Order: sequence, then C-alpha cells, then structure tokens
Amino acid sequence: MSAESNATEAAAGGSTQYIQHHLQHLQWKVGDSAFMTINVDSVVISLLLSALFLAFFIGTARKATAGVPGKFQAFVEMIVVFVDGLVRETFHGRSKLIAPLAITIFVVVFLMNFMDMIPVDWIPGLWMKGNELAGHDPHHAYMRVVPTADLNVTLGLSLMVFLLIQVFGVSHKGVGQFVKEAFTAPFHAEGTVMKILLAPANLLLRIIEELVRPLSLTLRLFGNMYAGELIFILIALMTWNAAFSSGMTYVMMPLQFISGFIWTAFHILVITLQAFIFMMLTIVYLSMAAESH
Repeated sequence: MSAESNATEAAAGGSTQYIQHHLQHLQWKVGDSAFMTINVDSVVISLLLSALFLAFFIGTARKATAGVPGKFQAFVEMIVVFVDGLVRETFHGRSKLIAPLAITIFVVVFLMNFMDMIPVDWIPGLWMKGNELAGHDPHHAYMRVVPTADLNVTLGLSLMVFLLIQVFGVSHKGVGQFVKEAFTAPFHAEGTVMKILLAPANLLLRIIEELVRPLSLTLRLFGNMYAGELIFILIALMTWNAAFSSGMTYVMMPLQFISGFIWTAFHILVITLQAFIFMMLTIVYLSMAAESH
C-alpha cells in the first residue's frame, strides 16, 4: 500500500474518531439499566448557565437605580421591555407569570445555544488534559458543551411548556370547561346526538394537537443546534485532514479561518432566532390555552 493511501486511511480513521469523540456525552449510568443514563455534561452546564442567569438578573434588579442606568442595567432593561411588549401583544389573559417565564426561557435557551460559539476543542481539550493529569485515559474523557444539542434537554424544556399549557388551561377555564372543550372543539354541533358522535373525533384531534406542540419545540431546537455543532466540528477537521497531505496545511488554515468566521457570524443569528422562536411559541401556546374556543 502506498504512503499516500496510508495517509488517506489514517486521516479518515482519525476524522471519524474525532467526530465521534466530540459527539459523545460524559455519562453516568444509574444501576445496570441502559435507559437510566444521565448526560452529566448537559445537566451541569445547564445548571451553571441557569445560575449565571439568576445571578446577573437578580443582582441587576437589586442594584437598579432610578437615575441614569449602567450599561448592563440598560441592557437588561432593554430585554425586559422588549419581552414584556411581546407578551402584552400576544397573551390576552391575566397572569403575572408569563413575562418572567418568557424572559427566563429566552435568556437561558440563548445562553445554552451560545455555548456553540466557544471553539469546539477548548473545553473538551481542557477536560481531556485534566483527566490526563489525574492519571485517567484522556481518550475516554468526553465532554459536550452545548446543552440544546442534547435531545434530552430540549425534550425536558418542551415537556415543561406542555405541563404549563395544561395548568394554564385548567386555571383559566376551570376543570369542567377544560374537559368540555376537549370533546366539543374544533367541530361544534347542535343537539346532544351530534355532540356525542363528534366527541371521539374532537378528543383525538385535541390529543394530536397537544402532543405535536412539545414534539415540534423539541425537534426544532435540537435539530438546529445539533447541525450547527456538527458543522463547527467539520470546519475544525479541515486542518486535521490537511496534516496528512504535504503542503496542504498552509492552504487549509486560511480556508478554515474564513469558513469558521462566516459560519460563526451566521450562527449568531441562528442561536438568537431559535431562542426567540422557543419563547414566542411558548407565549402563543399559553395564550391559546387560556382562551376559550
């Protein structure tokens, strides 16, 4: 086998291992069941980002002044006013929970998405080095830093919204009206017989509608962030593969920098838009749950 084919095979094998390593979670298995496996990296980073959000926003609220605000206070007030305006335009019920909930969802999801802006090898590389210094195998030291690229995280967020929808529906309409709408909408009918005949179809459509909402929220956010993370990994591989071809490294390094810069600039819009969409759909769904058909 020629040296060139050996280099190509090594590059392909190394690229596959590189991608697989970056897409593997740091996991903790609960007992012997494969089903009870916790992605520790997603949980820890999500909690840290949530704590960061609370620390900055609560700290800003406590230090807020009526005079000329500081830069960070002005930034926080701009977010609060913007989200509050959207809530007032979209949500027609009465609830003091909606605006704080919307701000929390937008900022926390944005922070989770923003972890994709950190170069793909920085935090995993530090984690591998720490494991090596501790005497562990660095090649089995896994770490993923984008919580929203984990299907479990996006599903958890969506299920939270799903439960809030049901709570809002019951609290605004009462249990009787809430159950009644499940059997009488969207197909309305006059007369007891027709209502009974249409009840199964209405209930089926209601169940499908309620299940589609968390499913769409989950897959939309997960799909966009997973794809973005994968593209960053592929861009990082440009110089890896070029290292096995003499003279190609100097060509691929500028191309990698340009590609990374362009995708980063575009991805900033993606992560912001995905956080905004998740927040807006939550507000819309809660508004629909609070309104009577």
